[in-house]
Amino acid sequence: MEEETKDAMIAASAEASGQIHSLLNTEDVDTLKQLQLLILGRLQDSNAVLSHFNDYSEHSFTAVSSDFLRNTRLLKSMKTDLDYIFRKIRSMKTRICAQYPDAFDDISNVDINDERPDLEERT
Repeated sequence: MEEETKDAMIAASAEASGQIHSLLNTEDVDTLKQLQLLILGRLQDSNAVLSHFNDYSEHSFTAVSSDFLRNTRLLKSMKTDLDYIFRKIRSMKTRICAQYPDAFDDISNVDINDERPDLEERT
């Protein structure tokens, strides 16, 4: 009895798959298969290119990160030094103004043209 049930199930599944197979056009299935293989190939190529780019980016980042860190520290140090220098200049100017009140009157009235290049100007 169990064997008859198995045979009936196999026959039913064969009939169902035959019905579904008769609904599908083999040319359409082959076309879909070819398109899927083409898309798979393109995706694999894209994946390979992206993997190569990620490896290159990682290598470039490791090469540049130490320089970037060193230059950032240098810039911070330079800023600290410049802040100290400007603070000293301001205090010296204040002392000079207190001691010689007429020393900076002439300079404050003169219009000074800034001839430094504009670094943010787009050329």
